[in-house]
Amino acid sequence: MRTFTRVEELTIMKVIAETLNHCNDMHEMLQTVLERLLKLTHLEAGWIFLVDEEPRYTLMADYGLPPALAREEKTPMCSGDCHCLHRYWNGRLTEPVNIIECKRITEAVKNKRGDTEGISHHATIPLGDGTEYFGILNIAAPYKEHFSEEELTLMQSVAYQIGTAAKRTRLYHEEQQRAELYERLNKVVRSLNKAEDIPALCRTAVIKGRDHFGWRAAAIYVKKNDAYIKEASIWGDFPNRMEHSPDKRAEPETIVPITIKEETVGLFHIIPQGPQSFPKKEIEVQEVLVRNLALAVESLTLQEKRREILLHEERKRLARDLHDSVNQKLFSLSLTARGVKEVIPEEQQELRLMLEDMLRLSQESQKEMRSLIWQLRPVGIEEGLSAALKKYALHLGLTLDIRMEKVPDWPGSKEETLWRIGQEALNNIKKHTGETSASVHFYETKTGVGMVVSDEGPGLEANDHLENRTLGLTSMRERAEMAGGSFSIQSRGERGTEVHVFLPHQEHRKERLE
Repeated sequence: MRTFTRVEELTIMKVIAETLNHCNDMHEMLQTVLERLLKLTHLEAGWIFLVDEEPRYTLMADYGLPPALAREEKTPMCSGDCHCLHRYWNGRLTEPVNIIECKRITEAVKNKRGDTEGISHHATIPLGDGTEYFGILNIAAPYKEHFSEEELTLMQSVAYQIGTAAKRTRLYHEEQQRAELYERLNKVVRSLNKAEDIPALCRTAVIKGRDHFGWRAAAIYVKKNDAYIKEASIWGDFPNRMEHSPDKRAEPETIVPITIKEETVGLFHIIPQGPQSFPKKEIEVQEVLVRNLALAVESLTLQEKRREILLHEERKRLARDLHDSVNQKLFSLSLTARGVKEVIPEEQQELRLMLEDMLRLSQESQKEMRSLIWQLRPVGIEEGLSAALKKYALHLGLTLDIRMEKVPDWPGSKEETLWRIGQEALNNIKKHTGETSASVHFYETKTGVGMVVSDEGPGLEANDHLENRTLGLTSMRERAEMAGGSFSIQSRGERGTEVHVFLPHQEHRKERLE
């Protein structure tokens, strides 16, 4: 049994302290300090485990392992369990244990897997800093089956030194890793700030997140009508999150809610590369990323509203200018034509006919100008799409029948598109069919919303003014296509015409990113 003098103890503590203070790499530090400890104490073998939640542990350092334990690149030390690990996980290893018969060596002897060089037992000392434990120090020597209290006390002091230094080193590396994660986060956030709309923002978040953080898969779901719809995804080899409850999923994942003004508007779903869950520091960074994503969504929403307000104000300004200038001049022209006609003698019929044509054209132009001004100032759309179209039809002198399954409650952009197309369709009915009535049918499916505008007048084939409709038809088609939708006209011969418009929901406009 080895007895240490006070000088030897102090020397050992001094050498260990100096060794620990010169290392920042965890593996190098533990390996070096283990070798010097064994040399100073004249022991021949030892190993250090860093221990995580059961059953995870890592062999971080070893020295003097007998062939039975060092075989096959130390496989016996890196797999399976043993008495000291079970004691640690059960919370019973809080101080040095005098002797534990080594299960790994016992199995090696039993199965004749190599020479143990006389080692059968070891002492076990928990590694910690006094507040928490995170590892085990095992020491052994050939044919040694007992350690004195003095030896265990010294080993406990050394273990405390190792534990304190290991925690410091671990915190140092964690801070380095955290700094690196936040640098990656900054790169992703800079990309988010360049997105011009919310769909592009979501695509950027999943793609750049995968590129910078190495996720295996990621998806963003947007809440709509109490359901979550996939907005964007990368590596879509996992099912829709809403179709599977978490307890049915075998793989690790994190799901971070996207919150704006204390309301959850979506979910960010992330799956790591390996079988292990994300470390706490990575989840922390993911939460910060999602907060930045929510801020970007809010900013883009405000920008869109600001653009709509500016567009509305510009339309009102243009409507005022047309009313105060062109419309007034057309009105003056019609009055002048009427007045000149009255003073022209009846025998000058050719001149009177020219003035009548001028009067008719000026009155028609004035009427068309009033319709244009009305379109630029969509009075009533704030009351709803159907109310706006009814008011516009009344302005044109049309009776409008509106059919719908339920009151439309669609995004403003969709209502604006249908409103503009509906205006042009009603204009065409008034100008080219001679009809005094029309009908509009609104409907909604799982994939989008639609509108059908119909009349009972002559169809396109029978209409002599098709060329005059070209610009209007092109405008309607362009508006529908700009919204990602479709536009078509169905002529029923002498039984009228139908204008069909369909605008898909946002999620059905996406191209797959996988």
